[in-house]
Amino acid sequence: MPVEDEIIHWWKDDKGEQHRTILRLESEEPQSANGFPRDGVITLRVSNTTGTAAMKLSPDEGLRLSNQVLTIAKELLNKKRKMWRERE
Repeated sequence: MPVEDEIIHWWKDDKGEQHRTILRLESEEPQSANGFPRDGVITLRVSNTTGTAAMKLSPDEGLRLSNQVLTIAKELLNKKRKMWRERE
């Protein structure tokens, strides 16, 4: 399963100790089973010092999630830009 991308997020806990969380995006190619094409799989894997969790998504679920993240990210960036304009 190839790793498509990886986002590493560093953070500090209440004691000031540094930790990291890794979000890894993996994919599996579509395959043919019994002569019928099957969807590929997108895996979101989150790991940190306490453990690892993974979620497998169909391509449709992956598109739905990515559209939601894109919409929210654009909205947050626009709000920040508006705050900068009001500050000037």
